[in-house]
Amino acid sequence: MKKSKVLGDISSIETMGLVDGPGIRFVVFLQGCPLRCKYCHNPETWANKEGNIKMTPEDLMEQVLRYKNYYGSDGGVTFSGGEPLVQKEFLVECLKLCKKYKINSAIDTAGSTNDYNEILDLVDLVILDIKAYRNEDYKNITGKNIDNSLKFLYACQNKNKKMWLRTVIVPGVNDTKEYIIGLKNFIKDLKNIEKIELMPYHTFGIDKYKKLGLPYKLDGVKPMDSDKCVELQKILDNR
Repeated sequence: MKKSKVLGDISSIETMGLVDGPGIRFVVFLQGCPLRCKYCHNPETWANKEGNIKMTPEDLMEQVLRYKNYYGSDGGVTFSGGEPLVQKEFLVECLKLCKKYKINSAIDTAGSTNDYNEILDLVDLVILDIKAYRNEDYKNITGKNIDNSLKFLYACQNKNKKMWLRTVIVPGVNDTKEYIIGLKNFIKDLKNIEKIELMPYHTFGIDKYKKLGLPYKLDGVKPMDSDKCVELQKILDNR
């Protein structure tokens, strides 16, 4: 392949992902994110740092193609992060190569930037992390306003993109029946939604904060009870 001058800043790669889209996925965790979510378990992806993997889109695609036989008709490539939209130029070139080689593509995003139309024209599936549906809750969780996320959601709707929706459920933050009913009302008129998942909060990332010398804002909050999360999911699914 003729190589582009564009370089991607990659935090890590998972070659056999099973939860980041349909089928078996080649998952690329891109570096950089404008949000500072209280429950983020990948704080190492927030900012650029030494030791990241630098790749051209073609370099990455060469790795993807080695695993293509494992994906079948259901699997493919998912670009996650961090926030994959931050590296727009690199992501666009990667998505063009996915189209060229007929590989299903997905982005796992919070929709937290404002330059994504070309990306949405190329990607097959959008996995949208809904941090909150009210601005005050969104700002409390992420440190930012909800505006970009809402605009991104409406852009996906206007372009008729297939979508999965995800929300992390945190004890004492959004784990009530009332909150889930509000979420249900927020998403009830959305189209092309193939899947909606409530993701139970966990504490797997705490050690990363210690190693990076960062304060953990949910210190003392216990992992979300899985049984309660299942009950909340039932309320949400009864749409």
